[in-house]
Amino acid sequence: MLDAEAVVLGGHGSRREKSNEQVRTLAAGLEERLGLPVDAGFIELAEPSIEGAVETLAPTVSDVTVLPLSLFAASHVKADVPLVVNQARTEHDVTVHNGRHLGVHPAMVELLDDRAAAVEAELGVDREDDDVVVVVCARGSSDPDSNGDVHKLARLLYEGRAFAGVEAAFIGVTEPLLDEALHTVAKRRPDAVVVLPYMLGDGVLTGRIRDGAETFDEEYPYVEAACGEPLGTDDRLLEVLADRFEEARAGDVSMSCDTCKYKVEMDGFEGEAGGARAMLRAMTHQAAHADRSDVDEEPHVHDAPDKHIAVCTNRTCAGQGAATVLERLRQAARDRELDVQITRSSCLDRCGEGPNVAVYPDNVWYGTVAPDDADRIASSLERDRIVSDLVDQTL
Repeated sequence: MLDAEAVVLGGHGSRREKSNEQVRTLAAGLEERLGLPVDAGFIELAEPSIEGAVETLAPTVSDVTVLPLSLFAASHVKADVPLVVNQARTEHDVTVHNGRHLGVHPAMVELLDDRAAAVEAELGVDREDDDVVVVVCARGSSDPDSNGDVHKLARLLYEGRAFAGVEAAFIGVTEPLLDEALHTVAKRRPDAVVVLPYMLGDGVLTGRIRDGAETFDEEYPYVEAACGEPLGTDDRLLEVLADRFEEARAGDVSMSCDTCKYKVEMDGFEGEAGGARAMLRAMTHQAAHADRSDVDEEPHVHDAPDKHIAVCTNRTCAGQGAATVLERLRQAARDRELDVQITRSSCLDRCGEGPNVAVYPDNVWYGTVAPDDADRIASSLERDRIVSDLVDQTL
């Protein structure tokens, strides 16, 4: 029996190789800290993928722990990475643990405090003697739980320190946007405003935050303002990752489900609640990661396929011929040159009615699909129709 362990550090991935190299640098540092093999894997835009990294490690170890290198828990952490982990568990004879994101951690607060102190020194101000307001600027998410943690982090940075105030802001997706937050802060007439980009790397979004701070400094001459550095590869990130590894190995990963839009119905997000919807949303999103040949400057613009087909290959469906259905569907799609992504899925919670096939964005589920039905389903996709006699349900 193998008794070796390994870790996959799951970064987002970037078109900027410098950002990908940062993930690899952190992986090397974590390997030295834990004394275990640590490989970098990526959700999109870079190689290897997280699943590819797990596949490489699986033959030589007994346990693989996947740690998402994500600041907060939004869709990548709550849906995309767990989907990859579940797939790895079915495809490899290895125990795969799913770790937690970096999140709100004392070491992250200390790191922000140091970044703020560096800007204070640059501006020639001192929070003990001057009114210094800090604006912590994060990416912003459609996930209210993730956005809420940004505000919590900002509050923790304020508590026990001599700042005149610490505010949370976002560079996109949600409010308050950085520009709005800075103009609001200016009304308090502080001596200085410190803008802290809560970003791992110095990429496109960090550049926008820096530009916003510079514009504010020009527009408000009575306030000294400057932008700090991103988190980079500071050793305190390794401290947090090491803690997340220990949690995962001890089975003590704790995440809030009471404020998770994938677990409970929240105002404005009712359509995203429920395990099946969350998982299928993750599979659709994962399919969008496959083709990145034509994207603009927005880091999260995806070239999604016209259709995404999920074939349940969990135990019951597998015993009913799901693997053959999967391959027949892929071949039929290739023959017709369809713009579709066809992937395996874990259990769709329709056991005994399979093999089950889900087609998105049509929201059509097929049941008791036989290999000979693959050509009919592919034909229906080509004509934007459904195979009525196979329909199990629609969502």
